[in-house]
Amino acid sequence: MLKRYVLPLLFFFMQSLVVAQSISDIGSIKVDNLSDAQVEQLVKRAESSGMNEQQLISMARERGMPAQEISKLQQRISAIRSGRGASNNQGQGNLVKGRQVEGMEMGEDMSFEDIRNQDPFRNLTPKEKKIFGYTLFHNKELNFNPSLNIPTPQNYTIGGGDQLLIDIYGASSQSYDLQVSPEGRILVPNVGSIQVGGSSIASATARIKTALTRIYSGLGGSNPNVFMELRLGNIRTVSIAMAGELTNPGNYTLPSFASPFNALFAAGGPNENGSFRHIQVYRDSKLLTEIDVYDFLVNGENTANITLKDNDVIIVPPVRNRVEIVGPVRREGLFEVKSGETIAEIIAFAGGFKSEAYKERLTVTRKTGAELKVEDVDAANYQAFMPQDGDLYRVGQILNRFENRVQISGALMRPGTFALQEGMTLTQLIAKAEGLREDAFLNRATLYRTKADFSLEILPVDISAVVNGNAEDVILRREDVLNIPSIYDLREEYYIKISGEVNKPGAFAFGENMKVADMVLKAGGFKESASASQIEIARRVKNDISGKLAEIIRIDISKDLEINGSNSDVILEPFDHVIVRRSPGFQRERLVRVEGEVFYPGEYALANANEKISDVLIRAGGLNQFAYAKGATLIRKNEFYNAPSENEIKTQNLTSVKENIARDSLDRTEFDKILLERIDDKIAERGGDQANKKGGLISDDFRRQTIQTIAERDSGDVEIKTMEMVGINLQAILENPGGANDLILQEGDVISIPKELQTVRMRGEVLYPTTARYRSNSGFKNYVSRAGGFTDRSRKGRSYVVYANGDVQRTKKVLFFNFYPHIEPGAEIIVPPKPDKEPMSAQAWIGIGTSLATLALLINNLTQ
Repeated sequence: MLKRYVLPLLFFFMQSLVVAQSISDIGSIKVDNLSDAQVEQLVKRAESSGMNEQQLISMARERGMPAQEISKLQQRISAIRSGRGASNNQGQGNLVKGRQVEGMEMGEDMSFEDIRNQDPFRNLTPKEKKIFGYTLFHNKELNFNPSLNIPTPQNYTIGGGDQLLIDIYGASSQSYDLQVSPEGRILVPNVGSIQVGGSSIASATARIKTALTRIYSGLGGSNPNVFMELRLGNIRTVSIAMAGELTNPGNYTLPSFASPFNALFAAGGPNENGSFRHIQVYRDSKLLTEIDVYDFLVNGENTANITLKDNDVIIVPPVRNRVEIVGPVRREGLFEVKSGETIAEIIAFAGGFKSEAYKERLTVTRKTGAELKVEDVDAANYQAFMPQDGDLYRVGQILNRFENRVQISGALMRPGTFALQEGMTLTQLIAKAEGLREDAFLNRATLYRTKADFSLEILPVDISAVVNGNAEDVILRREDVLNIPSIYDLREEYYIKISGEVNKPGAFAFGENMKVADMVLKAGGFKESASASQIEIARRVKNDISGKLAEIIRIDISKDLEINGSNSDVILEPFDHVIVRRSPGFQRERLVRVEGEVFYPGEYALANANEKISDVLIRAGGLNQFAYAKGATLIRKNEFYNAPSENEIKTQNLTSVKENIARDSLDRTEFDKILLERIDDKIAERGGDQANKKGGLISDDFRRQTIQTIAERDSGDVEIKTMEMVGINLQAILENPGGANDLILQEGDVISIPKELQTVRMRGEVLYPTTARYRSNSGFKNYVSRAGGFTDRSRKGRSYVVYANGDVQRTKKVLFFNFYPHIEPGAEIIVPPKPDKEPMSAQAWIGIGTSLATLALLINNLTQ
């Protein structure tokens, strides 16, 4: 009893513990950092542990989640359950079964942390993900670092810390590796100091060349023979101040080739409140330029392609005007708007409309300062309508309907959907479908019409009269559907069955002028066991109320499929059932087996239906000198109590056969007869799909399903045995062959003759079940004593002995004395247990006491 309740509770506790550990870090979660997919996975894990939404919130509170975060979590869960998840407005898919988030497939067993790690922008809040351009500076695959493997730009401004490489070649050869000093000078050996700081590469080249002519005379003049080249080696770094609404404001040291985009990327880009369109670059306390990131995002133009200098300042001001657009556009989200821009520019920033968008009108939700109001913007005003900060633009979808569709189905050459033209008629629609098929039912067709209130109207049409001009043609309307049935749609599908001794019994499609010989051909011809005479046709009875069930037609047909007799010209009709009988003289061999101590053990075919044990033993050479006749047994297979007949197995629905088997209450089976003989011979070559379609006939899976059914029955309280021993007295059989003890053999019987046995087994309620050596002078109790004696639960009076030949003898009781069976070699002693008795409950004792008290009271009253 303790195990019954403790183990399930322990299992539930361990399962809950595992799930709880997976969400044990809920107290440290920032709800704004979670996508809808992650919130839904969190709820799903809580539900799998048996927690509802309130219990999850309570757990979060216990784990130390702040009240503000708990409120956000409740709002997010409610939004997801109502289909208004935060991701819906940003192109992020919610987590559902068989789902996809951010273009990534996710399995059912992925943990909460696995889902987070698959999101490349998992650290962004839902609002940050919606801001157009925000992810540009948070994309780890994107790198704005300047390339240093480029030719020396001639407009590069030299500063302190740069490395200049001077190459002299021609009549003279020399190389100089010089560092620009903080004062902007380089020191050239044998020439002196040259001021290059603040000069471009082109200017510095001319200045250095002039200075080097002092020692290289061939460097100047009209016909020089010495040449000079100036290159940049290692470049200096510059310090840039990043201020304003940035993710990570501060001072940044960047290469001198860096542009404002490099600086913005290093600082994490504008934050949630930062402007993407008015980024200001200051140099020497003056505004140098203003950067619009949208030029790069929308048009690919890098208008901020300037080189930063030391002490430059980049300021990101707060966003001035930001609007949101949702619906079927290419890019939903939040967009920053400059002064003078219209809704047309917002649509361009969103990538334009999707194909399913309704482009003729937008709905604007606008804040007036006191309340909200709604405005409609027509497509003609897209170029003139000025957005305001906080506007929400909703794009509608086109209607899921067709303005000019008609459909035609049924018995036509090319049924389908067609465009409705002005004044188009029913006959014109049939012509578009390339005409009627030969099997079209012309007396009545159905025109389904959708009325103005969307209710369905059905109009019958005489197609024959309309096509022949005898009736008025019908003018079609939008969404009309014309159905012209086939003549075969209006009648039961015709088939013919054949069963019995043919190779492929089953149901086949009916064809006109079909005869029995044609059906035999379809069924693969006769089996060897077939009888060519007495073939029957069972035909349905129609319009007969006399009680007649079927019309029986008998036909004689030869093995060459030649029909003889008066019914030689019988034509089969739909639903006829052709039955081919088995020849009365056909017999299949039936085998039995002899095992053990005979001279010729093995399998033997029964020669006659009444062949007995003694007959087969004579054919086996008789018993040898080691045989123990008293221990001989006959092993026989069991049979189903109501096993299906051969014809039932051929024609009965598989489900019915299984139900019949399951309905049997006795532990009997017939594996060989049903599975080997009848299935292999009658069902293995069945007519496949046609058989299953027409008659629900049994398929080749019957063997597998029958075994499965028996296994299911075997799991019950009744043990199912496929074999059992029949007790025989072989000594009496050999002494009197053909006598009363000599049994008639059946197919599958096994005669087993062991060597002389020398042991006795003790089983059941004995202290030490064991096997002991047989002693001729020992009795029942002596053997029980050798097994330790009876237990306290032994039922001595019900003890019995199973002898080696399968016979059983029970203990007999006379008065108070038990008379136990005698023991022979190979016997098995079985001592059964006493039945379990449940102790009386307190209520039962009270009931007995009440009854006795009542009885005493009655006796007392009667004696007075």
